[in-house]
Amino acid sequence: MGVRRRIPAEQGLPAVAAWQRAGAAERAALSRPALAMAVRYALEELSERAEGNSVEVRVPPFGVAQCVAGPRHTRGTPPNVIELDAATWLALATGEVRWDEARASGSVAASGLRADLSEHLPLFGTL
Repeated sequence: MGVRRRIPAEQGLPAVAAWQRAGAAERAALSRPALAMAVRYALEELSERAEGNSVEVRVPPFGVAQCVAGPRHTRGTPPNVIELDAATWLALATGEVRWDEARASGSVAASGLRADLSEHLPLFGTL
């Protein structure tokens, strides 16, 4: 069926590119709407590339995505959950940080047998 995109590429890719080009101090100064756009667009991209409902990726307070083929959960907390902050999510999505590095540093909380996005990341190269 495909994922229903809410953010067109013409808006989402520039938001991700702006985050990617910014240095640490500039990233902290990005507007909340710009950061939210980048995070949500990257979550939509993940859902499209790794279509499914067995893993829930949470980037509070900006968004959540369901992805990865496998058993679908219908009630309560899903068995496979990944939670991380916006900066870590965008670093993973753009290839700035590898999945195993983020896990080892404690930047990613992941539970469940399928809660591993290493084969789906990065989503974007240099924009």
